[in-house]
Amino acid sequence: MSNHYPDPDQQQDDDAPIQQDRVWQGNGWTARVIKNEDDEGWAVAMIKDGEPEPALVGPWTMGRDKKNPKPLDVNAFNTLVKTANEVLRRHEQQLHAQLHKNLFISTDDGQVKVTLDIVPDEDDPYAKLSAFDQYGEQLAQVRVVPTFKLSPATASAWIENSYKKP
Repeated sequence: MSNHYPDPDQQQDDDAPIQQDRVWQGNGWTARVIKNEDDEGWAVAMIKDGEPEPALVGPWTMGRDKKNPKPLDVNAFNTLVKTANEVLRRHEQQLHAQLHKNLFISTDDGQVKVTLDIVPDEDDPYAKLSAFDQYGEQLAQVRVVPTFKLSPATASAWIENSYKKP
């Protein structure tokens, strides 16, 4: 079994990224090949620099001896970085979609865009309910509970109630 850590007897530049069979660093990421706890195989964990948890953990290929993992290399690492960045991007998009919603309501005065922006503050979470006319001018804004459900019915009721806090 190969050593996961650099050989202390070898001279190495302290700032140089590690690029070994089971640990590879670069582009703000560390790939670490680990024993797959669920079966006999191997997994690779992609950890973004400065983060405590992996952004991505996936299966890793067996080597030719069918016991040890295939060594990491620059091409595999670059593919892993691209995949991990995509996973983070999708997560951020999903989070943004959960925290920022909007819809359009037709009124006698024209179309009104109603937005709900949730502020996930640890101590005091809240949401901002806002209304904008067809030119983008803000008509109203009120603070609401972060669990406020924005729907065509709640938006219409708010507009019909002269934008008073729901």
